[in-house]
Amino acid sequence: NRVGKQTVQLSGSLTAREKQQIKRLIAEHLVHLVVGTHALLQEDVVFPKLGLAIIDEQHRFGVRQRLTLMQKGAQPDVLVMTATPIPRTLALTIYGDLDVSIIDELPPGRKPIITKQVRESNVERVYGFLAQQVKAGRQAYVVYPVVEESETLESVKAAEKMYQHLSGTVFPDLSVGLLHGRLPADEKDAIMGRFQSGEIKILVSTTVIEVGVDVPNASVIVIEQAERFGLAQIHQLRGRVGRGRHQSYCVLVTGKLNDIARERIQTLVKSSDGFYIAEMDMKLRGPGEFYGLRQSGVPGLRLGDLLRDAEILEQARKEAQYLIEVHKQPEELHSVARYIQQNWQRRYGLAQVG
Repeated sequence: NRVGKQTVQLSGSLTAREKQQIKRLIAEHLVHLVVGTHALLQEDVVFPKLGLAIIDEQHRFGVRQRLTLMQKGAQPDVLVMTATPIPRTLALTIYGDLDVSIIDELPPGRKPIITKQVRESNVERVYGFLAQQVKAGRQAYVVYPVVEESETLESVKAAEKMYQHLSGTVFPDLSVGLLHGRLPADEKDAIMGRFQSGEIKILVSTTVIEVGVDVPNASVIVIEQAERFGLAQIHQLRGRVGRGRHQSYCVLVTGKLNDIARERIQTLVKSSDGFYIAEMDMKLRGPGEFYGLRQSGVPGLRLGDLLRDAEILEQARKEAQYLIEVHKQPEELHSVARYIQQNWQRRYGLAQVG
């Protein structure tokens, strides 16, 4: 325990008895630090004195879920962490009241990941490169959009079928594993354990590896049909490699691209900057609703455009702050305050959620 305080963990994998015991310890203020999953959002998890809420992998939580955690205390401090802010949060960092800290350097000894785009017609070259890396002692991921084939999505490559092809035909002499979200928890743990130990050389997977996977020896990630993944999703997947001292590679295998998909792929090839990628994501998908639940999409503005009018909006924000700070509570602003209270008070709480 690095913080020197009583710490507990709460997650859905615990038994009912273990959960009840931990919830009692939390409610009676017998623990100081609680680490958990979505299980912390349950109504019967009561924090007597919640002072700080830290939300990691923010894109995995909806606006209402983040608000639920914040409401478990009397205005607790909130720290939201993410490699790529969702469009709504990025917009709030620009126009709202969020303080931003950026970690823009790699840990010591790590090298920037090289990202390349390859057409699907050249995928055999990718497999050849992957085999070279494995024979040099490295490990690799190959990621697919779905678990199994579907009649409605005939053109989409499925992890189960491609695992059979890769293990039986492409890499018959290498140890290939399969991981996806439908496997039982103990089986997933066993497969990841074999990959971490180096027994499995190539792990065929879905996006289940997007977070929480740390294998420093894995130096290559191949994402097939990359046009079917979102910007932030691919950036998260790319983060599974580049965790050791060896040069790492992210290969985006793409089929036919429309203009938006092409811009997404080019953004990822060009940059590994999470904030730049988030800005492009906001440009392509829209910033969502400050006062609502949508985390992307075009806001209901009649004239304004958050990206096009960035300088004007920033100036307007400064003018509003000046009026409040200099004039304190001027009589002429009372009518504006009343209007905001009457029309926006119920929804304003959502704007405080990063």
